[in-house]
Amino acid sequence: MRVLILSVTAGYGHHATAKAVSDELTAKGAEVHTLDVYAYISDLIRATIDKGYLFSSKHMQTLYRLVYQLAENNGAGYFSSAPSIINIINALGASKFAKVLTSYAPDVIVCTHIFAAQMVDELKKRKKLDDILTIGIVTDYTLHPYWEDVPRVRYIVIASELLTYRCTQRGIPAERLLPFGIPVHPKFGQPLSREDAAAQLGLDPAMRTMLLMGGSMGHADHVKTLERLTQIGLPLQLLVVCGNNQKMLHRVERYTARYEGDCVIRPYGFVHNVEVMMSASDCIVSKPGGLTVSEALAKNLPMLLVDPIPGHEERNVDFLVNNGMAALITKHFPIDEAVYELFTNPARLQSVRQTMRAIAHPDATARLADFIL
Repeated sequence: MRVLILSVTAGYGHHATAKAVSDELTAKGAEVHTLDVYAYISDLIRATIDKGYLFSSKHMQTLYRLVYQLAENNGAGYFSSAPSIINIINALGASKFAKVLTSYAPDVIVCTHIFAAQMVDELKKRKKLDDILTIGIVTDYTLHPYWEDVPRVRYIVIASELLTYRCTQRGIPAERLLPFGIPVHPKFGQPLSREDAAAQLGLDPAMRTMLLMGGSMGHADHVKTLERLTQIGLPLQLLVVCGNNQKMLHRVERYTARYEGDCVIRPYGFVHNVEVMMSASDCIVSKPGGLTVSEALAKNLPMLLVDPIPGHEERNVDFLVNNGMAALITKHFPIDEAVYELFTNPARLQSVRQTMRAIAHPDATARLADFIL
């Protein structure tokens, strides 16, 4: 079987999901190719979308939130009098991309981003992909705007059965929904004891441990967080992952060098063993990106959520907090209070873990691969 996975460069999660599905399908004997849709249309368009997403989500949050809400509440029809830039790009690039698809001759196309799904839907409308099964993956705990407007994408993978009602209310028939969960790398579903994980990292397995992450770009102000955590009075092991943000890594290293206290601070840059860190930890402090959330769910790791990007990450917060799996850090509920309450209330920790076990889909990647095959 030949499977083509289409992604879009706009954040890290879509590509990570694509890689997880690709690796699983390849291991099961499928021939898999992964493409960035817009890289094949224009490198300029690809770079513009990537940088535009990062810039607007960080520096234009009020406007980003407004545009997301308008699209979410009114669907694509709201902008029908003035077609979006993405729709124009897809319409102009469809013929060029159709030639790429023809050369790969896939049996199945999997889209990990709504923009890629819109391109596929446009090609289906033009009768270019009649015999090819198409599947879309929603990589957050909501339904992104416009997924209801790609009716020619046969199936849509959603993060949870609990989202079925929301999706059907938005006009997607239940028979098109695959509530498998968000696909993550299979290593997050593999059991690893706290003791073994701690040994790999050189940690004390008996000491409370927290994992601090800031997304793939490392936007979080970890030093500010460390200042609050280290003044609680609880001895903690703090694993601080700074991602690609070298400036933040150096700041954390300088703070660690001058810190004197009962906490153990371990700074890291971009890492490839997050699953080990999660297995060694009691909770994670992170932005609520769909992929990170799914990895934490697979590892049964309670979450303290910070600085959600407007739109999709705010919807992740709504889902997780309202279903009892996380707490949101705010000005009026700061990180030190949240951690103190969590670690001095064992019943709360146990309840969160039980809820996570009931809702998590650590086998999401395998289920999707088996469905495709």
